[in-house]
Amino acid sequence: MKRETNAQPPSPSGGLPYFGHTFEAGRDPLGFFGKAARDHGDIVQFDFGPYRYVLANEPESIKRVLVDNAKNYIKGYSYRGLRLILGQGLVTSEGDFWRRQRKLAQPAFHREKLADLAQRMTDAASDMLARWYRHPSGTTLDVHAEMMRVTLDVVGRTLLSQSLDERAEGIGDAMAVTVRIASDYAATPFPLPMWVPTPKNLRFKRAKRTLDALVLDIIAERRKTSDVGRRDLLSMLMAARDEETNEAMTDQQLKDEVMTIVTAGHETTANAMSWTLYLLSRHPDVARRVEAEADAVLGTRLPALEDLPRMPYARAVIEESMRLYPPVWAVEREALADDVLGGYHIPKGTMVAILPYVLHRHPAYWDNPEGFDPDRFTAGTERPRYAYLPFGGGPRICIGNAFAMMEAQILLAMIATRYRLQLPAGARVELEPVVTLRPLHGMPMTLVWRTPQPEPRPSISCLMAASAGVVPTG
Repeated sequence: MKRETNAQPPSPSGGLPYFGHTFEAGRDPLGFFGKAARDHGDIVQFDFGPYRYVLANEPESIKRVLVDNAKNYIKGYSYRGLRLILGQGLVTSEGDFWRRQRKLAQPAFHREKLADLAQRMTDAASDMLARWYRHPSGTTLDVHAEMMRVTLDVVGRTLLSQSLDERAEGIGDAMAVTVRIASDYAATPFPLPMWVPTPKNLRFKRAKRTLDALVLDIIAERRKTSDVGRRDLLSMLMAARDEETNEAMTDQQLKDEVMTIVTAGHETTANAMSWTLYLLSRHPDVARRVEAEADAVLGTRLPALEDLPRMPYARAVIEESMRLYPPVWAVEREALADDVLGGYHIPKGTMVAILPYVLHRHPAYWDNPEGFDPDRFTAGTERPRYAYLPFGGGPRICIGNAFAMMEAQILLAMIATRYRLQLPAGARVELEPVVTLRPLHGMPMTLVWRTPQPEPRPSISCLMAASAGVVPTG
């Protein structure tokens, strides 16, 4: 198909000399890009200082960028902020090095390993619910902090074979600082180098030292144990050898990959769960259907991998939550050579943005796009493959997508059999579109037992019995 054209995409009016639309987008990126797509169509051009930026908001163009012509698009300069945190890990690396790392990591997420991983996920969720059990019904907790804690624990138990729960609070605080500052760094046309001792840079360095210390401790502890029997992701990375040189990963490479596992592996799922629980609190009819399904399938026992296909509505709720609040709200690629998208010329060096937050509200692909309707994922409705991208797409689709969906379903089902979470009156819930889509002020929610709370006994067997309305005696 001939793809030559000189046509330029439409662009919003206004903007400042040289800086263009930088400040408008920075003030409210979700609103700014959403309005631009509504006003100007599916391919829209912006000027951000010296950078040309194009929004691609229709499936055919997205497929070209992520699949059909993927070799022409790299992550490029827009990922400079994320590289401050993750280095050259699996999320941020490119080319042959990325392909090698992906090949090494893939076996850890194979379907045959999921049953064992599901058991470890239920263990982490059980510990979280035991903590909640110590609070009387009516207590308000920051559920976002709780989701960050439990998903970090899941990553530790499943991929690193150790619990990270005791270090979760410090890690959560450090994570919040690093993602905010890294996002600002990436969005600034001319950011100050990180070695300049500004208050922001110093905060970033302190937070990064906390994350680095955790990762280095994990690696050091594993080197001391020399447990060759483990087959988790960390052991696979440590045992890997280059096919040509037979060399192991350098300490820096290993550190970058473990940092990617720890940070990217729990941040996105925590956000997905936080927004899911928020939406259920706003839609009690949907929450009751989730509870009824979980009660019918699980009763008083813990979920196993084979239970998950029997809870399709819980999965649909999570999918619909990620439609409205995609954990990764923006995917960007830099063009290595000229291309054509949607009939418009895309010059070399252009940053092409795919924004799931905007795409998932496209009225051509979604009825009532702003409404919360999980049934749209249970009715078998046909839509273009690249109209829904909670995990990205193409060769660089999230390696842990099945892992994350399994984890989210287990967490949701276990919470639903015991608690109904309610958003307190007057609670401030605002979107924070940084590297991921976070709740800006956390997610304060009130824990309400669905059945009378039994006598204090912080064990999962007591919790399960409580959910069935039975007080154990032994």
